[in-house]
Amino acid sequence: MIPGVTGKREAKRREGNEIEFSRIVAFSDGVFAIAITLLVLNLDMPKHLASGEIADALWDQRENFFAYALSFAVIGRFWLVHHRFFGEVKAFDGRLIVLNMFYLGWIVLIPFTSEVLGEYGGKEAAIVLYAANLIGVVLTGMWMAADARRAGLVETSASAHREQRYRSLFIAAVFLVSIPVAFVAPGLAAFVWLALFFDPAGRFAAAGESG
Repeated sequence: MIPGVTGKREAKRREGNEIEFSRIVAFSDGVFAIAITLLVLNLDMPKHLASGEIADALWDQRENFFAYALSFAVIGRFWLVHHRFFGEVKAFDGRLIVLNMFYLGWIVLIPFTSEVLGEYGGKEAAIVLYAANLIGVVLTGMWMAADARRAGLVETSASAHREQRYRSLFIAAVFLVSIPVAFVAPGLAAFVWLALFFDPAGRFAAAGESG
């Protein structure tokens, strides 16, 4: 039992259990690597095209390329956040492992929802499915980070935790807003996701501190 871990949760210190901890991180990295690699399988070109048909075939794949680029960036961002989080983990327990597995379950779903988005990007069901998938990733990540911090498993400053929470809520809100937009104007829903390029988390966190 380490300080900060309440109830019956028994945690193992990272020091002295580095092999077991490394296996958790290596498994997680492997899942991210497989998920991001699977995205390219959604890109396909007809065989035996004449030279004049190649450009048209590439243009026909434009929605698949968009889904690939978006999902590659999204998974890469999620991996970076996950990498930083586990870099701050000082101890781990069964609940953290289970929540991490639940989180990875949402991650490995992205190649499938990305494929659906690429094939049926103009349909509301495809947009809703993709948005729901990424909302699931974000909310599960928030749950895992908050639970680990409450249990004393990570050494994260209050300001850093607040900033990451605001950033996660912003990302989830962007995808959530795109769902009703998809039912009204499916073609415009993807443009809502451009808001992801803005990052107001730092300003929100600063406002929270001053308040």
